[in-house]
Amino acid sequence: MYLLIPAAGVGQRMQSEWQRQGKAHRNKLFLPLLNRPILYWTLLAVKQAQTIHWIGIIGQPQDFQDFKEIVVELGLSKMVHFVPGGATRQESVYRGLEALPVLAERVLIHDGARCLATPMLFDRCTEAVISSPGFVAAVPVKDTIKVVKPESDIIQHTPDRQHLWAAQTPQGFAVEPLLKCHRAALRHGIAVTDDAALFEQFELPVRVVMGEETNLKVTTPVDLRSPSLFCRSDRWMSSQLSVKLARYCASNLALPKKQHITKQGLTTPLCNVLHQKNFG
Repeated sequence: MYLLIPAAGVGQRMQSEWQRQGKAHRNKLFLPLLNRPILYWTLLAVKQAQTIHWIGIIGQPQDFQDFKEIVVELGLSKMVHFVPGGATRQESVYRGLEALPVLAERVLIHDGARCLATPMLFDRCTEAVISSPGFVAAVPVKDTIKVVKPESDIIQHTPDRQHLWAAQTPQGFAVEPLLKCHRAALRHGIAVTDDAALFEQFELPVRVVMGEETNLKVTTPVDLRSPSLFCRSDRWMSSQLSVKLARYCASNLALPKKQHITKQGLTTPLCNVLHQKNFG
């Protein structure tokens, strides 16, 4: 399967985090998460997936050298191609689509900042896109949502939660109709925040594929320090990321050794301590 990773944004909401670390503001995907850039963990999951054989990282040329270092460390040089991005996510994805090999009929698109997507999710999404012209990974909304009148604090109505899903990535599409949608949007000045919305704009069907509750997007500094970013117990977190976290805790937190990590992943006592310490 072909995979595009939009990674061209500078992440304005992360500017304060760079300042906190005493560094110049740059692409948020280079922010460290357990001593590795955010993008490293995203690509590690892709590498461990069984179905991805071509990766296009869409970014700004000044970031390419640092991207390459991450790619080389992961041994992905033969799979990864670099595509110059645009001023918006929509423009970047369009450029990524145009850079796909001519044989590409289906494509997955995944936000680089969703660094906790599992290899299993990528493989499940590959299966979904083969049988669907368009889909989006999503999870049912748990919170009660209120629709508020613009420029006021007055609630207009409360939609039925049964019909609400929180969209994630990967999203997957047939390449040709998605390219046609992007070209039409460019002609008519239509702007959207994701490619599923673009399909919807032109009345093309988009189905929902069950995502992962832990498939969080790192958007603000708070996200980097959220314990929920680490407290997981599936096979993915029990691998390299869990080991690194256990080592950190062994060095920095006063925990009994047996509470650091198990074969199934992070233990509940560890997660409780992370909540108390506001681990970052």
